Amino acid sequence: MLVARRSNSMSHPLKWEFPGGKMRMGESPEQCIKREILEELNLEIKVEQLLPSVTHLYDHNPVKLIPFVCTITGGEPRLSEHQEMRWMSRVELESADLLEADLQLVERLNGSLT
Repeated sequence: MLVARRSNSMSHPLKWEFPGGKMRMGESPEQCIKREILEELNLEIKVEQLLPSVTHLYDHNPVKLIPFVCTITGGEPRLSEHQEMRWMSRVELESADLLEADLQLVERLNGSLT
């Protein structure tokens, strides 16, 4: 799975997370992930499958992660916000320093993606 490491200037610095971002008004989750991956990683993607979402509370701010299985269809990786990106196996993700919501998502996926 593709994860990105947050930079020192971001909230929750140096934590790993699944790349993505906030939906804009009138934007579908699929449109959002395509736009965010292009903006953050300079990669074009095709959305293949929607996975179960996870909601987590960060300091009284709820965050809902809507994960997708995607295929990279174009572009060359270039980081605009993150410090690093890496492909990790499910086993590697379990020991990575992930944001809490992302860790919750990994735990859920490990139960359903056998």
